[in-house]
Amino acid sequence: MKNQTFRMTMLFDFYGELLTERQKEFYSLYYDEDLSLSEIAENYGISRQGVRDVIVRAEAYMTEIEDKTGLVKRFMQFAPHVEAITEAAEEIRTINYRLYEDRRLGELCDTIEAEAAALKE
Repeated sequence: MKNQTFRMTMLFDFYGELLTERQKEFYSLYYDEDLSLSEIAENYGISRQGVRDVIVRAEAYMTEIEDKTGLVKRFMQFAPHVEAITEAAEEIRTINYRLYEDRRLGELCDTIEAEAAALKE
């Protein structure tokens, strides 16, 4: 993947609900809010090492789940294909508008785009 923060964010998006509330909270503060370990520790009245341990355990757990399921990897492989389908539907729509004005082609483009959007979610 592109970088560690991006990877951790993707793992959290896919597997974050499997974490404890404390792990989710610390993880979010560290990666989403960009707080330092020291800042989180100060806010919660625990040691910096304590915060680090919680985050490292969360990362390890989500990485283990990803290693077993491969969902993030498959999603990342899948995304460019969905984008290509969406672009092709838009090109068909443009050609249809300029040359044919076929209502059925427009409806099919709508269906393709809607299904591609559903796959992106």
